[in-house]
Amino acid sequence: MAYHGQKHSREKGEEIKRVRLPRNGEMFGQVVSLLGGGRLLVYSEDKKERVCRIPGKIKRYIRVREGDFIILKPWQIESDKKGDVVWRFTKAQVEWLRNHNKLTAF
Repeated sequence: MAYHGQKHSREKGEEIKRVRLPRNGEMFGQVVSLLGGGRLLVYSEDKKERVCRIPGKIKRYIRVREGDFIILKPWQIESDKKGDVVWRFTKAQVEWLRNHNKLTAF
């Protein structure tokens, strides 16, 4: 994921250096649909659908589409229904996660 003006290559042979994994309280999710206004409907690894928002500090730097895998952090209030997007994975990173059995819920 490139932030602050850094660009990553979009080549097919993209090399995986590091893959971010969920930390305390975070989990994997897959985008079901875009709701508009920086909000997404996400199916999370605990088998719940949540409305997640993209926080303003990363909104300019990531583009999320249907089917993308993300890391989400549930809100403290209404944690079963709402959350924030923390990270979006590239296709090469998703392939690495699947090969290493990290995306077992999907």
